[in-house]
Amino acid sequence: MSNLELSPVLEPDTVLCCPPITSAELSAEDSVRMAAMFKALSDPVRLRLFSKIASHAGGEACVCDIQDVGVSQPTVSHHLKKLREAGLLTSERRGTWVYYKVAPSVVAGMAALLDLPR
Repeated sequence: MSNLELSPVLEPDTVLCCPPITSAELSAEDSVRMAAMFKALSDPVRLRLFSKIASHAGGEACVCDIQDVGVSQPTVSHHLKKLREAGLLTSERRGTWVYYKVAPSVVAGMAALLDLPR
């Protein structure tokens, strides 16, 4: 296994150890995983949804609270699905609503990867 442990399916308490990009070359596998995450965030609507969830009180948001991003509800669902598939969000159905959380260990891994020496 490589130095960069990233998986789309993570336990909530998983802590990733992710060396800065300047410390070692990424493996082919790790670069594919990281690219999928950055690609998911490269869409303006997805980035906005991700931001709404990350900044929402309690660190989670009901889809009913974040769907006002200028696109239709089915398009919001599509973008949320892409963010989940990339491992950036987790979701939980509660009654008729779905609540989303940012996967903190994955975001910490992305941030650590981009940590450059000063």
